[in-house]
Amino acid sequence: MEKKEQLYEGKAKKVFATEDPDVVIVDYKDDATAFNGEKKGTIVGKGVINNRMTNHVFKLLEKEGVPTHLIEELSDRETAVKKVDIVPLEVIIRNVAAGSFSKRLGVEEGTPFKEPTIEFSYKNDDLGDPLINSYFAVALGLATWEEIDTIKKYAFQVNEVLKAYFLQADIKLIDFKIEFGRFHGKILLADEISPDTCRLWDVHTNEKLDKDRFRRDLGNVEEAYNEVFKRLGLA
Repeated sequence: MEKKEQLYEGKAKKVFATEDPDVVIVDYKDDATAFNGEKKGTIVGKGVINNRMTNHVFKLLEKEGVPTHLIEELSDRETAVKKVDIVPLEVIIRNVAAGSFSKRLGVEEGTPFKEPTIEFSYKNDDLGDPLINSYFAVALGLATWEEIDTIKKYAFQVNEVLKAYFLQADIKLIDFKIEFGRFHGKILLADEISPDTCRLWDVHTNEKLDKDRFRRDLGNVEEAYNEVFKRLGLA
């Protein structure tokens, strides 16, 4: 597969064209950002961990009936994926109160929910990715009702698979953010699933093993990412 011109560079990844118009190569970076890019830094080895972990998890989800954009892992940092048209919604599933949810609604961090919640935010850096509901998403032409229903179904399915997957590694899945894309009329899970996009706590100690260590200046950021990688048997 031939890697051609760079199409896009985001906060955590670069995207390159290939000879196939339906296929792109994603290159995972070690760059770290928080608070919509206001805080910047580097997490050494993050690109390798996020690439390999995402691909492993996406293969698992494919087996469980969730279609993804994954084609093939090319190297430690690069993966070939289907060139989807990203739905401009971040989909957030929460199992336990944490982060902005706790701050916004005054719920103590660590409070478990009776059932998972789902939130949508409009992918727009200039606006700070504001929360919107499904009615707004349809009214603004971001997605159709059929797409919203499909996205919700897959998101909750991803949650059930991931909760069990992380639990066997003594990791509690607090919440996570995922994105979806359109590919020839179908909705596919895209982007990544990693300590960048998930809140992951140790089951026994509630130690944070995710990007919150970077956001909140807790230290040992690389160690936390590597710990997740090791517990999942990927190291």
